[in-house]
Amino acid sequence: MASVLLVEDDPVIRSALIEVLSAHGHVVHSASQGFEALREVTQRAPDVVVLDLGLPDLDGTDVLRMLRGISQVPVVVATARDDDAEVIKLLNAGADDYVVKPFSGGQLAARLGAVLRRTAPPAAAAYPAGGPEQTAGVPAAPRILQVGDLQVDPPARTAYLAGRELRLTRREFDLLAYLAAHADQVVSRRRILADVWRQPYVEDQTIDVHLSALRRKLGERASQPRYLHTVRGIGIKLVAPR
Repeated sequence: MASVLLVEDDPVIRSALIEVLSAHGHVVHSASQGFEALREVTQRAPDVVVLDLGLPDLDGTDVLRMLRGISQVPVVVATARDDDAEVIKLLNAGADDYVVKPFSGGQLAARLGAVLRRTAPPAAAAYPAGGPEQTAGVPAAPRILQVGDLQVDPPARTAYLAGRELRLTRREFDLLAYLAAHADQVVSRRRILADVWRQPYVEDQTIDVHLSALRRKLGERASQPRYLHTVRGIGIKLVAPR
C-alpha cells in the first residue's frame, strides 16, 4: 500500500510495529536515530514517516523541523503527551497527525491510512479525472493562480510573492492553493476541513495555527491583513491587496 519509514529506537517496539504495518500491506523501513531518519528520507522518499519523539541523538521535534526543511512527506508523531501545548508545538513543527503512547499497532495503521488519504494534494481533486486539461463541458483550469503579487502553481507546488519563493510546509501550501483557487470568495472552515484536511473534524486551533503561519510568510498580521481576511462567523477570504 505505502512505503513507511518507522523511526523508533526501542528494538522490541520497532520489531512489533514493523510486523503489524507489514501485515497491513505496507513496505516498512526503519531508523533508530534522528540523523539516520533524515538520511533515509532523502534516499528512499517514503510515502509517510512515523516519528517517535524520544530518540537517542536528537530531540524528536528538532528532527521533525529538519524533515520539513528537506521534504513534505506526511509525518505521524508518537508522543507521550496529548495536552494542547504539545499538540500545538507538533503542528507548528510540521506534524500531520499524532498518536499517544501507549498505542496499538492497529491504531497506528488506521492513523497512517487516514493521513495518506487526506494528504493527497487537494488541487488534483479539483480537476476532472483527465487532469486540468479541458474536458467536455468543463473549462480548463489555469496552471498558475494569480492573486495580486501572489502566484501559486498547484502542479509544481510552488508559491511566489512578488517574485520571492515562499517556503511553505505541505499543509500550508495545500491551504494557500485552495484559497487561491477560490480567490475573492469567503470559504467556510467546514469547507476547508472537508477539502483541505479531508476529515469532518479538526480543532479550529489547527486551522488557526496554519493561517497564522501563512500570514507571517505573506508578511502580514491578523490585525492588519493584506491577502488573508477573516470574515467573522463565516470563514476566510484570500484577496489581492488594494
